[in-house]
Amino acid sequence: MCGMCGVASFDQTPDRELLLDMMRRLVHRGPDGCGYFQDDRVALGHTRLAIVDTAGGAQPMSNADGSRWVSFNGEIFNYVELAEELRGLGHTFRTSSDTEVIVHAWEEWGEDCFRRFNGQWAVALWDRRARRLVLSRDRVGVRPLYYARTPSGLLFASEVKALFADPRLPRAFDPAGLDETLTYWSTVAPRTVFQGIEQLPPGHYAVYDESGFRTVPYWRIEFPDRQQPLPDLHETTELLRDKLVEAARLRFLRSDVPVGAYLSGGLDSSITTAVVARYTRAPLHTFSLRFSSDEFDEGGYQKIMAAALGTQHHDIVVGPRDIADVFPDVVRHAETPLLRAAPAPLYLLSKLVRDNGYKVVVTGEGADEVFAGYDIFREARVRRFWAADPGSAKRHRAAELLYPWMVRSPGQAPAFARSFFGRNLDATDPALSHRPRWDATAVLKRMLSPQLQAAIGDADPADPAGLAGALPDGSERWDPLGRAQWLEMTTLLSGYILASQGDRMLMANSVEGRFPFLDANVLEFAATLPARYKLFGLDEKHLLKRAFADLVPEEIRRRPKQPYRAPDAASFFAAGTPDWFDEVTSARAVADAGVFQPAQVAGLVAKCRRTGGEQMSNTDSMRLMAVISTQLTHRQFIAGDGGAAASPLPELQVAVDMTRSDNAYDNHHGGNA
Repeated sequence: MCGMCGVASFDQTPDRELLLDMMRRLVHRGPDGCGYFQDDRVALGHTRLAIVDTAGGAQPMSNADGSRWVSFNGEIFNYVELAEELRGLGHTFRTSSDTEVIVHAWEEWGEDCFRRFNGQWAVALWDRRARRLVLSRDRVGVRPLYYARTPSGLLFASEVKALFADPRLPRAFDPAGLDETLTYWSTVAPRTVFQGIEQLPPGHYAVYDESGFRTVPYWRIEFPDRQQPLPDLHETTELLRDKLVEAARLRFLRSDVPVGAYLSGGLDSSITTAVVARYTRAPLHTFSLRFSSDEFDEGGYQKIMAAALGTQHHDIVVGPRDIADVFPDVVRHAETPLLRAAPAPLYLLSKLVRDNGYKVVVTGEGADEVFAGYDIFREARVRRFWAADPGSAKRHRAAELLYPWMVRSPGQAPAFARSFFGRNLDATDPALSHRPRWDATAVLKRMLSPQLQAAIGDADPADPAGLAGALPDGSERWDPLGRAQWLEMTTLLSGYILASQGDRMLMANSVEGRFPFLDANVLEFAATLPARYKLFGLDEKHLLKRAFADLVPEEIRRRPKQPYRAPDAASFFAAGTPDWFDEVTSARAVADAGVFQPAQVAGLVAKCRRTGGEQMSNTDSMRLMAVISTQLTHRQFIAGDGGAAASPLPELQVAVDMTRSDNAYDNHHGGNA
């Protein structure tokens, strides 16, 4: 894992000082070393978190004759197998790093190499012979890759704050990006919340050359037709187990530094941790997040699993004030408004990992999207059942089975459940699964300033990116669960789970996350499964539970699904509001940002103060989170220094300047040039 950045132009020589400033803003992603390459068209920068081939894997890295250069953030987990294949085709390797595999794979297969990679990556590859820069991002967007197209060329980086090193970039919100965030919880690639800044969509590569800039998809997820015959259950269960065991082993063993594991107490992290404990011999350290409030704490389940596996266990207990104190740093790393406080405890958890000397963890993210574990999938099945006969006197009662973990669950409030889940029951709507969430979140936009509402214009309040109509061709033949999974992966997975809660909170403390459930082979196999093998009735992740019944204690396997949550609005009032809170919610600050109406913000804050943040509605809690996180984003990135927090660069490992007349390599500290 690392930070990567660069400048490309076909009109002028890239500015090396700008590149170095971009690198300084990414030191938290790579504190172990840095390097750069520059010629008359492209400058590539890299800050390194040394994990694979710690001695020889410094970047940017080239092929043997220096005609192709790469700066890379991530891991290619099947690099050993790819290197062996490439050696058989005549390629010679100087290092044992996965980075060098990328260069040779590009030489051999061109753009087709990305389909062969099993990993998580953001790649910038400069082909000097073809005068072509290629950017690539992994299938589901585990690793971020942002870019800005300017009159003088192209800027790209792992984080937005590195792009803002260029003072010529505009500093303003994108109204459409805010619109999407206040509906889906995140923007949908290629959009971001900032004007002029885009992100490469997952499963795409981009080409920048003298003819311009273009993006190309190399992968997309496909789900089977709803009428497909059911495969043999026993055989399918065994196949799933084999693929997930291999995925977890790869992510634990393909590292030259120790690897730990997150253990939440839920099914997913329990499976990955149990697989690592069973199928490897390495000592296992596990890390857990606990809460001072019983409503959110899962410590009892974490202890059961840690004891069953005999791990060396570490945990951190987070209270509301802890969340409030770190929230400005959390927003600075997330680089976007947040509708939940949930990223903050994960920021503190990754700090615990780093403080214990670890910089890699295996986690269970992705299982809910891939194997239909979220309540939103159960909810969609209930709503579709109800929609088949909306006038039924009994069908609506199925909604009372949802969200049993909630204090105010539908079963405790049946009248509310009928009202909430009974809206928009159109069985032909391809986004039936997500309408309740999108409708409920879109309510936040009533607080927007008149100017911003006018800028948003005629976008559908409950579907501003038009995702209901953007499902792939042929998706009408999928089971409805497949369409729901596609929507969840397109919005929440890449934009929020893997970004705001994942990569950003991990890399804020220089920790790499690895996700076995998002392994290419697991992901594609799971997509072929019939819907009933994932969601059997209302039993979520049915096949997954069968496949690992012997490794996970029954108390965890059969516990009600409880998603990860953290105290939201209450965190900012539990022990008095922090100083920054009053600053960013003041009438002057709200007016300066121009996003929300100052009078409405003042009324909301006053209401929260009266209740101390307790017993607030979910809507008011989201309103407050939207306001304070948007205001912090404005203060840090638009009115402030672009979220810089720039650090001195670590030891320079590679420095190559090919703009000089003799085209000599300028090598430092044993670099790879």
